[in-house]
Amino acid sequence: MKNLSKLTFLAFTLVCLYSCGPQKTEEVTEEIAVVEDAKTPSLTLVGETGESLITNESVLYDAESGAIYVSNIEGTPTEKDGKGSISIIDKEGNVINQDFVTGLDAPKGMGIANGNLYVTNIDELVEIDIASASIKNRYPVEGADFLNDVDTHDGKVYFTDMNTGKVHMLDGGEVSTISEGHESINGIAVADDGTIYGLDASGLIKWNADGTTSIVNSEVTGGDGLVILGDGNFIASRWMGEIWFVTEGGQTLMLDTKAEESNTADIGFIPEENLVLVPTFFKNKVAMYQIDY
Repeated sequence: MKNLSKLTFLAFTLVCLYSCGPQKTEEVTEEIAVVEDAKTPSLTLVGETGESLITNESVLYDAESGAIYVSNIEGTPTEKDGKGSISIIDKEGNVINQDFVTGLDAPKGMGIANGNLYVTNIDELVEIDIASASIKNRYPVEGADFLNDVDTHDGKVYFTDMNTGKVHMLDGGEVSTISEGHESINGIAVADDGTIYGLDASGLIKWNADGTTSIVNSEVTGGDGLVILGDGNFIASRWMGEIWFVTEGGQTLMLDTKAEESNTADIGFIPEENLVLVPTFFKNKVAMYQIDY
């Protein structure tokens, strides 16, 4: 951490454990029944960045440009301190642009639509013009407390508020709340057909056509990052150091880095290379894992 005394670091760590980590304290130690399946993929570490990405929370791959964006909290996850930034790396782990955008407030989830990068910024959604690396718009969210993950579909931007249990949408410059009552809602992902999936205290959930939700998997609770693999398969991370292969019928632990105290926050994914991008938060680097089938 930059310029942090031991006392400050301890306080920061406690804030992250209770605010950034999507799981409750009792959920950190819960045992999840592991379903063994010979066809379940595994993860192999193939690369990582240096340690310049300070408290990196989210990683996003841009399929159009090949760029990989990283959100760095740097300061305190709940304070408007202007210390946050967005960096750009490549799939080999090289930092291409450390300070692509600076002056943010604990940036977390990211999504891309219409040539813009959208980033949650505590209580607002920030719209960044990718071509000019400049902030175009800020969309305040009334009553927001801890905006977190982001995904996009058909020009719409979907994002979660972990502390209020709400899911918001930006469409045509207007923010609306599309769903609420989801305890510790964090990860969100939208399938190609527009179906929305999320991770909250109840597990992996799905929004039905009538606006109701149903539980796809109730075992992997308090998830952080969510990747849709297709055919009913998902990858979900839990902040304290777990990455799970998740299906409607079960779940298998693919990676456990808790012993190394390496977090697994809002993961990204490069589908054409089956590469999972893992922000390690306090380790200040992004790790790249190959999926082996």
